Amino acid sequence: MPAIDANGIPASEVRPYHVLITGFGPFSRYAVNPSWLAVKPLHNTVLTIDLLDETAIVDDQNPTAEANGFTQETREIYLSTLQVPVTYEDVLAIVPGLHARPPVLPPSADPDLPDIILPADGFDLIFHVGVAGRGPLRMERVGHKFGYNMKDATGSYAPIVRVTRDETSNSNRGQSEPSEMERMERARLSEYLIEPPVDGTEPPKRGFGKGYESFSEEIFTEIDVEKLVHHLKKSGVEQIYSSLDAGHYLCDFIYYCSLAESKRASGKADKLTTKVIFLHCPPVDQPLSTEEVTEAIKKSVIWLCGTAAKSVIPST
Repeated sequence: MPAIDANGIPASEVRPYHVLITGFGPFSRYAVNPSWLAVKPLHNTVLTIDLLDETAIVDDQNPTAEANGFTQETREIYLSTLQVPVTYEDVLAIVPGLHARPPVLPPSADPDLPDIILPADGFDLIFHVGVAGRGPLRMERVGHKFGYNMKDATGSYAPIVRVTRDETSNSNRGQSEPSEMERMERARLSEYLIEPPVDGTEPPKRGFGKGYESFSEEIFTEIDVEKLVHHLKKSGVEQIYSSLDAGHYLCDFIYYCSLAESKRASGKADKLTTKVIFLHCPPVDQPLSTEEVTEAIKKSVIWLCGTAAKSVIPST
């Protein structure tokens, strides 16, 4: 009997994975954003995962498909890319459509790219990429709802959020000082300085308000980031680590928005959950080349889709 997946579909008939990878548009001194340089070459490419090999490596606690007499099968991964402007307004306008079924995407900002073939039942994975300062790759684990007090590429601030006294008290309770990474990021973005106090008062609270009231102040990805980073290190991507601080700027903003929209969609019975992850890359050759970042993205996508392929089991 042929192998089947967890839903009883013959493995040979299982549809390909559909993955959307986003990078950012021009920003500050970057006429072409380093994140887009790394993402663009992946547009409309197809990767293939070996279900036998991937099932064997993703979880040491599970018996391998080979041990169960599973015959080798493969599954394709269709990659699409999208450039997102570095503005709060555009993120709020674009991201909800990425999680729709079928997805709704804006016209491409890059005229060199062919149109995206949109999967009717949505993307399985949305992989966001943005640039940070010099250093290793950073795989982010969490997005933040508030704290966006820096101007975007057009000089605009994030929306002001009206919160109750109780919400303000809860958000301040146990609040820690900015991490060293966040301080470095804010220093790097010095031309987009944090909004100054007005008349000696605290700056207004900015971030996600209307439509996002029910979501928590932090949303963690459902992806096991530590396992992903461990796999990447084993596969030759040594300069990478996991992070809990996406920076409270556009990278953090798009990550929280995408995580929230994924949760919103998963609350509907007829919709699958789209996994969401965010990767920070350094400027080109500081120290990683564009090609090295692109390769790290590809390896990440293959591992993530291979993890999903654990559901492939032999029939009895």
